[in-house]
Amino acid sequence: MRRDILPAAASLLVFGATEASAQSLISAQDRTAALFVRDRAVAVRDRPQPAYDALGIRTGGFRVFPKLQFDIVQDDNVFAADDDRQAATTLRLRPEIAAKSNWSRHALQAQARTQIGRNLDFDSENIIDWNLGGAGRLDVVRGSSITFAADYAHDHEARTAAGADPTARRPIAFDLASASLGAERASGRLRVSARAAVHRYDYRDGFSETGAVIEQDDRDRTLFTLTGRADYALSPATAIFLQVVNDDRDYDRIAGRPLRTSSGHQTLAGVDFELGALVRGEIAAGYIRQDFEDAAFGDLDGVGGRVKLSWFPTQLTTVTAAAARTVEDTGVIGAAGALRTDLSLTVDHELLRNLILTAQATYADDAYNGLARTDTRFGAGVSAAYRINRRYGFTAGLTWLDQSSSGATQGPSYRSTRFYVATVAQF
Repeated sequence: MRRDILPAAASLLVFGATEASAQSLISAQDRTAALFVRDRAVAVRDRPQPAYDALGIRTGGFRVFPKLQFDIVQDDNVFAADDDRQAATTLRLRPEIAAKSNWSRHALQAQARTQIGRNLDFDSENIIDWNLGGAGRLDVVRGSSITFAADYAHDHEARTAAGADPTARRPIAFDLASASLGAERASGRLRVSARAAVHRYDYRDGFSETGAVIEQDDRDRTLFTLTGRADYALSPATAIFLQVVNDDRDYDRIAGRPLRTSSGHQTLAGVDFELGALVRGEIAAGYIRQDFEDAAFGDLDGVGGRVKLSWFPTQLTTVTAAAARTVEDTGVIGAAGALRTDLSLTVDHELLRNLILTAQATYADDAYNGLARTDTRFGAGVSAAYRINRRYGFTAGLTWLDQSSSGATQGPSYRSTRFYVATVAQF
C-alpha cells in the first residue's frame, strides 16, 4: 500500500467506514494517478544509478547536495565572427548547492549556483553569473496540489545566442527575476491544471569597440503568462488534452525607440501516449498569434505546436526527437520578435553503467518581425560522461554551430567549434 494514501484510508476507518470502503477509495485514487503516468520505460539519463548517484548530506527533513564542477573550454571562434576568427581558452568554475526535502507529503527545494569564467586570451570574455531560487509543492488532498517557484539570476547573453549583437565589446549582461504559481487536480479520467508566471528582464547597456553605447533599455520587459490545460485519459496509456496560453509582454518605453509591447495567444490540442515500453511522447498542434502595440510591426500568427517523442530500442539506448514552433523575443534592433522553429534529435547510450555517450543534432530558424531577415542555425555535438564513483566524474564533449542569415537586412553568419572537458565533485 502506498504511504501517501494511508492518511485518507485511516480517516475513513475512524469515521466508521469499512476496510473494504477504504480499499475501494485507495484503488480508485491509484487508478486515477496511473492514467497519466508514462513510466513503462526509463530514459538513459533518468535512470537511477544507486552506485554512482550522490547521497547528499542529511540535515533534519532535508538532504543537501553540494557540487563543484571545473571546465576547460577551447573555442575556435570566441567572438562568433564572420571573419577574423579568434581562438581562445576559457576556465570555468561552477560551484552549486541544493537542498531537497524528503517528506512523505509536500516538497520543498532551494538552490544557489554561480559560474565564474576566466578567458586566458581575452579579458572581455570574463564572466561571473549567479542564480538563487526555490520551489515547492503543497499536496492539498489526494490528486490535488499547488506548486510555486521563485528565482533570481544574474546572467549574460552568449556570443552565439540567437539575435546577439556582434558589435558588443563584452557579452550583454542582464538580471532576471521569476515567480510562478500553479495548481493541478486529477479526478477519474480528467486532470486539469493552471499556471501563472511572471518574468522581469533588466538588461545592462553594452559598449562597442569604439566606446559607443549599445542601448539595451528598450529590451527591459515584464512577461506575464497564464496557462490552462485539461487532459482526458482514453486509456491507461493514452490521453488527449487542450492547452490555452495567454501572455503579455510589457516593454519599457524608451524615447526614440520603437515599442515592442505585445500580447499573445496560443491554443493547442494534442495527445500524450505510451506504446508499451518502446515509445512514448506528446504531440500538439494549433494556432499561435502575437499582436504588437506598435503598428509599425506586423502581427505574427500561424501554425504552432510541439512534438516530443522518445524511442527505447533497448534498455541501454534512448532516442529523443523534439520540435516546436513559438514566438520569441529578440534583441535585434528593428525587430519586435521572431517566429521560431526548433528541431532536435538526441541519442543517449549507456555503454557502461558509469559511462553515457550522447550525440545530438539541432536546427533552428528565426523569422524576424519588422525586418526582412531570417537566421538559420545548424548544430551538432557529441559528449561522454564518466563517473568514477558517486563523488567524482569526468565529462568531455565537442560541439559545432553554423549560423547563416538571409534577407534584405542580414545578420551575422559564422561557424563555431568548441571542445570542453570537465571534472565534477559531488557529495
